Amino acid sequence: MSVAETRVDPITASVIAGALDSIAIEMGHKLAHMSYSSIIRESEDFGTVVCDAGARQLCESPQSTPLQSGPIPGYVRGINRRFAEIGEEWKPGDVVMHNHPYYGASHGPDVGFVVPVFFEDQLVGFSATTAHHLDIGALTPGSCGIVDATDAYAEGLQLTAIKVVEEGRVNEWVWRILRDNIRMSSVVVADMQAQIAAARIGAERFLELFERYGPETVQGASEDLMDYSEHVLRQEIERLPDGTYSAEGKIDGYLDHESPAYRDLPIVASVTVEGSDLEVDLTGTAPQVDLPINMPFEGTVDIAIYLVLRSILLDSDTHDPVPTNSGLFRPITITAPEGCLANPRYPAPTIARFVAGNIIAETVMRALAPHTPEAVAASVGNLKVIASSGLREGGHWVHMDIIEGSYGGRHGKDGLDAVDTLYGNTRNNPIEDIESHLPLRIKRYELWPDEAGAGQWRGGIGSVRDVEFTEPGGFSIEADGNKWPPLGAFGGRDGTAGSIILNPGTLKEEQLPSKIPFRKVEAGDTIRTIAPSAGGYGDPAGRSIERICEDIADGYVTKDSARRDYEHYRLTS
Repeated sequence: MSVAETRVDPITASVIAGALDSIAIEMGHKLAHMSYSSIIRESEDFGTVVCDAGARQLCESPQSTPLQSGPIPGYVRGINRRFAEIGEEWKPGDVVMHNHPYYGASHGPDVGFVVPVFFEDQLVGFSATTAHHLDIGALTPGSCGIVDATDAYAEGLQLTAIKVVEEGRVNEWVWRILRDNIRMSSVVVADMQAQIAAARIGAERFLELFERYGPETVQGASEDLMDYSEHVLRQEIERLPDGTYSAEGKIDGYLDHESPAYRDLPIVASVTVEGSDLEVDLTGTAPQVDLPINMPFEGTVDIAIYLVLRSILLDSDTHDPVPTNSGLFRPITITAPEGCLANPRYPAPTIARFVAGNIIAETVMRALAPHTPEAVAASVGNLKVIASSGLREGGHWVHMDIIEGSYGGRHGKDGLDAVDTLYGNTRNNPIEDIESHLPLRIKRYELWPDEAGAGQWRGGIGSVRDVEFTEPGGFSIEADGNKWPPLGAFGGRDGTAGSIILNPGTLKEEQLPSKIPFRKVEAGDTIRTIAPSAGGYGDPAGRSIERICEDIADGYVTKDSARRDYEHYRLTS
């Protein structure tokens, strides 16, 4: 885009872009530092975004997870849709709470708080935060692993465009409802208040931009930045050959369910490239089910696809930084048949949508792989999300932990070991933080050797973790990848599926499926989670002897498995 085509001179636009990024970064740091729960404070499972008056994203915090920050424009659109239905409107001093997954939210536990920004009595934008909360009043403790919910009502409180602060006046009745219906409400409400404070900080900083530069300059620069992001992505799409490319993945579903309609469910993605436009069609994906692995089309499915396309086409290793705003996704169209897992009808439950969305992302990646071989990875090792809970002196304790997966190998690089993957991207929870606050003991936490897919660049290694309850309590788990191993790419070997074992090595040992509704345990009971190890990339014959020896020295593989997977090593050892 030439200078003559811009609305604001490029230097000023760059300054405003930097200011917008600084706003989102400050919001993120303030939210992390003010929060009480480890899922926000340590794992950083939150999002901070500033939108314009049209609910278009202008910036986001790099601390945010994509599945938190990406859906925020959809939250604002959902609030606007609800306001139109009930005849409400935004007013100065409002704070709106929202979590409805059929009104743009990602899923119920990811509660958003939105503050409107007014300049000279005109609505000019929104400052918003989202975060995953430890409990939202569902049928069992915690806000994950509620894999037996039969509809959206069983998943917890549905908060649809609720004004918790109206024109500066706090609505105490709403807060009473929250405190009376949420387990461990003191922590959850405190985290919500931290979200509001961070959103207000963002609103103040955004208003300062208008006061300094004026609305014409700020809005003009915002349009230029969105146009630039769109232009850069279109350039990359145009490099792809026109045509339609398809791939299919599988999710476990409910491996212990008696009906095949709940097991081994297909995810199908067809990617059509036409000039600088790209469409992703999910026709062929399994029908929705009456259990909560359905995925909100807006808030989960779209974010999984946007994230993986941006990662492939605008790889930060090979591409200059591009502003993360709504312009970036204008060239992309997403469709899915109504009534499938990727576009369910209300009130189909959606709270456990997380791991299925990862398979959508990697299926899109595999569809494009033949035309972007140096920008894709082999299949990821999917995640496990555990809610542990119990009662102490009449009050609940609740803990949520994301058991990290692994990345597939890619051209020139081995896969990353023991990390959150794709659109989740949360941080590992420190053992010291868990054990100092909760009746849980981490007895084992290490990489699981010999399981990653062999290749010229091997897959990432999953972790094994043993968690012991030191008091009676309970747990629930949502996970995937216990049956279908991560696939290799371009001749790389497949990785290894994960598993969940209760009381390993004892007379009470029990193999569990990947999705487990709430289950009580006694003090001393131990849960072992083994994360899938990812697929390898490229023919194993291309891996250097030096790299194989380094893996052996580091304990990632044994000599026996190296001889099994790498013939040229066997011949030289």
